[in-house]
Amino acid sequence: MAPNRTNSDSDADRREAFSALKATLSGGHTSAPQLRIAAAVPTSIPALDRALGGGFPTGLVALEGRSGRWSILARTLAGVTRTALAAVIDDGGLYPPDLVRAGVRLDRLMVVSAATPKGIARAADILIRSRACRLVLMGAPALRPAAWMRLAAVAHRSGVLLVAIAERAGAELGAAASVRLRCELERVVLHGSRGPWCTVAGYDVRASIGKDKRAAAGAYARVHAIDALAGAQLRERVLAQDRPIRRERVHRAAVR
Repeated sequence: MAPNRTNSDSDADRREAFSALKATLSGGHTSAPQLRIAAAVPTSIPALDRALGGGFPTGLVALEGRSGRWSILARTLAGVTRTALAAVIDDGGLYPPDLVRAGVRLDRLMVVSAATPKGIARAADILIRSRACRLVLMGAPALRPAAWMRLAAVAHRSGVLLVAIAERAGAELGAAASVRLRCELERVVLHGSRGPWCTVAGYDVRASIGKDKRAAAGAYARVHAIDALAGAQLRERVLAQDRPIRRERVHRAAVR
């Protein structure tokens, strides 16, 4: 009969297994396809790529704001999954049909479930060290400064873009991130009349660069996002950076 195993034995075995996996991945002894280190990962939004000097730099990026973050991330994921693999660490809020409508290839997207700060950080660390994915998306859990710095260093060294999504980045994440991009909703375009006959057709997002050594101070890009209607794909039109927002007429359907 097998000896009884205590919780402490189980925890010790898990720690040993994860340590062995990290050592294997760090040593390069893996059959997973290895990425060639690139200077930047394009967002697939021309004006934003110009403002960022070609796209998001590899390493840790903080994407902040209440609205518009996933409009940018969906375009970036769609561009990455055309030629490479990407990963999302899901805490339960991911909705894959929206990604499909944005053009993301789900057969090239790895979804890893993790809910606790420790679990999210551990999943990110393993994904980055594997160098199988060009882009890894995660939430912004409460981590110690050393943990954020370690993730940033490993991502930069591995040539992987790690994006941490937060309404507002804390001091620890802000210090470790090489780029901080803040999204703000500027305008909403409606179809139909008011009340129950009104639907949201699209919106403008202002993406402002708060921290980036390669970008000019105060650089930003405006993105005009059109939501999918009747199953159509998400379409985005980028407005010129130096052009003021134009007031578009709200289309109203005649009510008989």
